[in-house]
Amino acid sequence: QGLLMESGGGSVQAGGSLNLSCTTTQYILNTCDIGWYRQAFGKDRDLVGERELVARLWSDGSISYGANAEGRFTLSRDNVKGVLYLQMKTLEPEDTSIYYCRTNCRGTVSWGQGTQVAVSS
Repeated sequence: QGLLMESGGGSVQAGGSLNLSCTTTQYILNTCDIGWYRQAFGKDRDLVGERELVARLWSDGSISYGANAEGRFTLSRDNVKGVLYLQMKTLEPEDTSIYYCRTNCRGTVSWGQGTQVAVSS
């Protein structure tokens, strides 16, 4: 729907850091569940596997992290700017994926286009 715009992806070496941003509206950020998911891709950039949870901000303000993110990634938001941030540290080659912003607004799920993260060893 064009209401989710991811940015901040790139290529880094193992151990490095990246900060992802999901720009949306203040209304969505403050009233809906919103979070980051990721899906791995192969050599030809074909998506593989399933999308998995990285971190999620619930509408009550609580945060859930996937097992892949616990202790290394931090989710935060800027309510005024309408931006959801994902700070990623100590990146590993296994973190190489397309990272998607996802919202669930009263049962309606929307996805952004994704931003690519590639971590080399």
